[in-house]
Amino acid sequence: MNKFLLVLLFSTAMLQAQTVVEPDSTGVVKSNDSLVVQKTIMRDTLKPFKRYKAEGVSAVVGEYVILDSDIDKAYVEMQSQGMSIEDITRCQLMGKLMEDKLYAHQAKQDSIMVPDAEINGMIDQQLQYMISELGSEEKVAAYYRKDNIADLRKDLFEANKSIKLASLMQQKVIEKVEVTPEEVRTFFFSIPEDERPVFSAEIEIAQIVVDPKITKQAIDEVKARLNAIRADIIDNGTSFSTKAVLYSKDPGSNSKGGLYTGVKRDSPWAKEFKDQAFSLLEGEISEPFETEFGWHLLYVEKIRGQEVDVRHILLFPEVSQKSIDEAQKKIEDLKKQIEAGEITFAEAARKNSDDKETRNNGGQLVNPISFDTRFDLTKMDPTLSQQVYNLKEGEVSEVFTDRDRTGKSSLKILTVTKKYDEHQADYSKDYERIKKLALREKQIKVINKWQNEKIKDTYISINQDYQDCDFAGDWLKK
Repeated sequence: MNKFLLVLLFSTAMLQAQTVVEPDSTGVVKSNDSLVVQKTIMRDTLKPFKRYKAEGVSAVVGEYVILDSDIDKAYVEMQSQGMSIEDITRCQLMGKLMEDKLYAHQAKQDSIMVPDAEINGMIDQQLQYMISELGSEEKVAAYYRKDNIADLRKDLFEANKSIKLASLMQQKVIEKVEVTPEEVRTFFFSIPEDERPVFSAEIEIAQIVVDPKITKQAIDEVKARLNAIRADIIDNGTSFSTKAVLYSKDPGSNSKGGLYTGVKRDSPWAKEFKDQAFSLLEGEISEPFETEFGWHLLYVEKIRGQEVDVRHILLFPEVSQKSIDEAQKKIEDLKKQIEAGEITFAEAARKNSDDKETRNNGGQLVNPISFDTRFDLTKMDPTLSQQVYNLKEGEVSEVFTDRDRTGKSSLKILTVTKKYDEHQADYSKDYERIKKLALREKQIKVINKWQNEKIKDTYISINQDYQDCDFAGDWLKK
């Protein structure tokens, strides 16, 4: 990688480190850059967090206090997102937390508000991860030296709220930052020719998805299985938890006896799931019901005010071989028609694809990272890359079977709608991408300027343990 890219990526990390990405519609947080701190932002010699540190005040920023445990929680949150913490030091996380508190402090001054429901949804996801890692609410509370999970929720509420306020404040700081065509031109041509960025090979992909049809008989059979399980629990006193361990197809809860704690009305669960959770009394078991994920039995274990703890059993209807064969024939016929020129891939997708998210756009896939239609071949999902890597532009892949996270199978064909070879940045061809880089650089400068100005005007006190940290901003006011 050339010098220009290194410099820009290091600078970009300062901006990305403060971006909060919200959970998607399934409630799964795809990423949380609010806790990602690039080690290049600041240098220090302290070692990464390895074990719980005694409670104490690490810093005060305006009206906000940063505790030692806040840094520990940041490490846990990073791990919950699958991030490595080996090279992340306490100094780096301290710097990031102080930035968040500075933004949050200023957000309050500017009367920026965050709905409590939004924060509670984030906390639900965090607690679910912690409980899955440690085994129970009691162990999670004990880990953070809290008497109970309710006390921990209060702490998490304040921490998450300040992070969200920080994000909104930063957005406000940069919302009016724009770059003119002349600034883009100046930015690009100020880079020495041999140091201009090289853009990786990219492709644009479209898909057609055909789901094997689920018959009424298959649905009746899965309902009958759930009713038999329900009857055994009610009539014979069999443990719901044991049944969930033995039979539930939900990989997120079956090992815990189907347990989910702290379900709220505004939590990101399927509507049918929440309707059942809040319509039953404590100790009651639902009739079998359907969501987009499959068929459920739900047991209300405990009602705690506006929250409920539930257990559930998830089963999927069996797909018959006949349905699979019919789906296979349908998608193979579509492939033949497309290759014969009888119909375009986009038209076939709009008329026949079972994927609601892509069919109206001719099957075009959107990159979940960049939110545009281009995919970097070196960073693609391996399953997807394997299917399209050797395809020529306009060529259709072989039919293949794909499974979603619930285990549901679909038949797919893909096509490469556009290929972009690896190349050094070209001002004309890559103008939009160069514009983004120029805008990012300008935003970073605006953020740095705003931050240093606010540091001067804000009360800041830092514990002696962090006086030797080499922070990016003038936090120590030396």
